[in-house]
Amino acid sequence: MSPRIRQRMSPRMWQQNLLTPLPGDPPLRRWTTRALGAGLAVGAYLLCLPWDLRNRPETPGAINETSPVTALGIAALTVAMLSLAAYFGYRDRLGWALLLVAGPPATLMYVSFNSHPAPDAAVWPLAWGFFVLVMGAGVLAVAGFARLFRASEEASR
Repeated sequence: MSPRIRQRMSPRMWQQNLLTPLPGDPPLRRWTTRALGAGLAVGAYLLCLPWDLRNRPETPGAINETSPVTALGIAALTVAMLSLAAYFGYRDRLGWALLLVAGPPATLMYVSFNSHPAPDAAVWPLAWGFFVLVMGAGVLAVAGFARLFRASEEASR
C-alpha cells in the first residue's frame, strides 16, 4: 500500500476530515454532509416525538386530557438537535446550521399539526411558532458557541 493511501486511511486523517470547515471542502463532500445532517435531524424528530401531537382523553369519556409527548422524548430530541447544532456550528456557517438542524423538525411539526385538524379552536399555529422560535434560538446559540472553538483553533495554527 502506498504511503499516500495509508495516510488517507489513518484515524488522524479521518478526524481531521470530520472537523474541517465545510465551505473549504469539495462540493460533493460538503452537500453529502449537509444532507446527512438534515437526515439525522429528521430521524431524531421521528424517533423522539409521536406523529399526532394533539392531546387525548386519558380514558374514553374523560374530561382530562393528556399529551402523547413524553419528557424522555423531548430530552432525547433536545440532546440530538443540540449535538447536531454544535457539530454544524463548528464546521459550517450559522445559517446552514440553523437550516439543517432546526428546519427539518420545524417542517415536520408543521405538517403534523396541519394534517390533524383539531375539533375545537385551532391554536396550533401559535404553538408551532413558539416551538420553532425556541428550536431556532437554541440551535443558533449552540452553533455560535461551537463556532468560537473553531476560531480559537484556527488562530492557534
